[in-house]
Amino acid sequence: MITADQLHSVLEREQALRGYLDIDNKKIQLEEEELRTQDPGFWEDSKRAEAQMKVVKELKKWIELYEEVHAATEELQLAYDYIKEEIITEEELDATYNKCLSLVESLEFRNMLRQEADQMGCILKINSGAGGTESQDWASMLMRMYMRWAESNGYKLTISNLQEGDEAGIKTVTMQIEGDYAYGYLKGENGVHRLVRVSPYNAQGKRMTSFASVFVTPLIDDTIEIEINAADYTWDTFRSGGAGGQNVNKVETGVRLRYNYKDPDTGETREILIENTESRSQLGNRENAMRLLRSMLYDIALQKRMAEQQKVESNKKKIEWGSQIRSYVFDDRRVKDHRTNYQTSDVNGVMDGEIDGFIKAYLMEFAGDENVEK
Repeated sequence: MITADQLHSVLEREQALRGYLDIDNKKIQLEEEELRTQDPGFWEDSKRAEAQMKVVKELKKWIELYEEVHAATEELQLAYDYIKEEIITEEELDATYNKCLSLVESLEFRNMLRQEADQMGCILKINSGAGGTESQDWASMLMRMYMRWAESNGYKLTISNLQEGDEAGIKTVTMQIEGDYAYGYLKGENGVHRLVRVSPYNAQGKRMTSFASVFVTPLIDDTIEIEINAADYTWDTFRSGGAGGQNVNKVETGVRLRYNYKDPDTGETREILIENTESRSQLGNRENAMRLLRSMLYDIALQKRMAEQQKVESNKKKIEWGSQIRSYVFDDRRVKDHRTNYQTSDVNGVMDGEIDGFIKAYLMEFAGDENVEK
């Protein structure tokens, strides 16, 4: 049975969340924002209207989540009084406490995701490292891991570009994960992931080490304006590979977008290359490639504004020893994050997409630093 101290702790955390989230002010703000949507000409500017509805939806969500926590704490306090009168059992009280605690922890966790881009979907790109088939196989295993994570969390996932390996696995893949807070949850996956296992591709059964890099950027929508000069980009087309229809290998539906990005601070120019083969039509692939470019440019601007360019560059180290953020050691049954020291022995669970423990550990340690105004 729970103690009075446990009850007091949960009630304190609920009140702290009310303050952190500024719920009273959010309710006033929601009323004001909803009034704006009642303007007769509100939908005349569809982009502005969509942006406004997004603000309303976000405010409502925070208020609803807090009110769910508040209702649960009230129910817990009532249940604690009932146990003294023997109206409910100790088991029922403990179940009410566990439910309430879970809701409190979930909202505390979500409160860490308050950066501008955290609520967006994301683009997740995986590149295999040096090592040929072994590293390409490892990249495909990571792709499956993130696909399973997205599926279990109800996100929409689209593969916009995939290059298969020479013998097995993949060389690179670009995935779009759409849904609330996908970027906020996955931004900590940026970096090099290291695999240690007895290789199925080695005749001697030797223990091999492989690397793959993961890059995560926010996936923006049409309500965010990003200026792209037509003179700064060019298009190439190519035939998409693999199965998918009669025209796939005969018509050049795949597109390659080359954009010359000039750093406004340093004046340096570098090429951003995006390939897209998602759609069977060249037009569809062009539209999606432009969306990916806009997302990448937004991410660059965001990182500059947050003064975190150094962190971004640190994630672009050579894919080799010493630069990994996480190690997956199969024969020792251990997956460890080197930034937080969080680890688990459930290797199979992790490879099936159960990575929430790593996500939470990263946000618990680093989200506070991100939320400090630079």
